[in-house]
Amino acid sequence: MRPDDWHLTEDVDGFLARAGEFLRSRPALHTVPLTVTEALRTRGADAYGAETPLFGSLERAGAVRAAFFRTPPRRLYLTPLTPEEASTLAARLAGLGHRLPGVSADHDTAAAFAEAWQRHTGATPTLHEQERLYRLGTLTPPQPLPEGRGRVAGEQDRDQLMLWHREFVADIGGSPAADNSSWADTRIADGRLTFWETPEGTPVSMAGMTPMVAGQIRVAPVYTPTHLRGRGYAGAATAEVSRAAMAVGAAEILLFADLDNPTSNGLYQRIGYRPVTDFAVYDFSCAAPEIR
Repeated sequence: MRPDDWHLTEDVDGFLARAGEFLRSRPALHTVPLTVTEALRTRGADAYGAETPLFGSLERAGAVRAAFFRTPPRRLYLTPLTPEEASTLAARLAGLGHRLPGVSADHDTAAAFAEAWQRHTGATPTLHEQERLYRLGTLTPPQPLPEGRGRVAGEQDRDQLMLWHREFVADIGGSPAADNSSWADTRIADGRLTFWETPEGTPVSMAGMTPMVAGQIRVAPVYTPTHLRGRGYAGAATAEVSRAAMAVGAAEILLFADLDNPTSNGLYQRIGYRPVTDFAVYDFSCAAPEIR
């Protein structure tokens, strides 16, 4: 296998023409590339506040075997690769002068690529986060439910959603966008964010969902302000948005949980989510200069 066996493009439509069938063949495992490419296809790079994205696919005997995408300045995202495939991709990207801030993939692929990237560039990989992907089995709403009810967020909630999204991004160690209004506007327009609110009508938690692509919907984000945690609000909001995903006909309903957070992992399993596989996120330092 050679590094130039990877086909690279900046055209999302061209990428999906090549790799779309491959991504749809395993919708749970490929949930992130499916939802990200769909957003880029329908809304352009502004969907992620990104610079020009980069996509790649690896073909053998006329069939796509693996794929990746990157929406700068974010990390590289990979579908499962063998160590050899990870090495050839690292060699290809390093040879083109790309600088990567990190990688996200299933656990074994992320580790293999991190090692290969260090070998090809001298960059030092650091494990940033480990996540578990869950798939909904039988939805079992938490009992007892906290007082209150679920409600789909509307235009009147725009400022609240923007604030909570900034807090959520900060909570997970991300970099808040200067303007996250488009994030809120898109989800309000599509009815994809659900509040759990008190009997008095005060929102206390939110849960969102991605658009349905290839029959799968991913629950994200789930957020409760720090001072309101531990009262069952997140479980109630997650159950409500999961029910909404079922109502629109999703064949698979998925979510990620940080493995360092036993509370959220236990919560999701209690309401019916079952483990699929584990993912890892690495950060890279001292990478080679990027060609722009």
